[in-house]
Amino acid sequence: MIAAFAGPEAIVYHEQPNPKHPDFEVSRELRATLEEAFPDREVIPLRAPAQLMDGHGWVDYSYVNHYVCNGAVIACGFTDPNDDVAAKVLAECYPDREVVTVDARAIFARGGGIHCITQQQPA
Repeated sequence: MIAAFAGPEAIVYHEQPNPKHPDFEVSRELRATLEEAFPDREVIPLRAPAQLMDGHGWVDYSYVNHYVCNGAVIACGFTDPNDDVAAKVLAECYPDREVVTVDARAIFARGGGIHCITQQQPA
């Protein structure tokens, strides 16, 4: 939910631009750490959705939690103005794939994202 390799030359990371959100400082530190650790890769921000809270408190919505599959990228959506911005960034990172955005709010409410639900579950 914080960073992902996006091809051989780029890393996308979760950027929280709003200083009111608890992730604000963390995302600044994350960018600095990634730039230092991977000087040969482009570090690309995926700006967090504008929505900061829901009825339960702070939300941790992130576009980084996408899934890359044959011919497509399944991206998180939150019915937020930044959905289209994130889809455009992902399309630039994966030019040979179609970016398909799906509403991920119900998945995030249960502690995960699109990529999370594609992973194995232990028996």
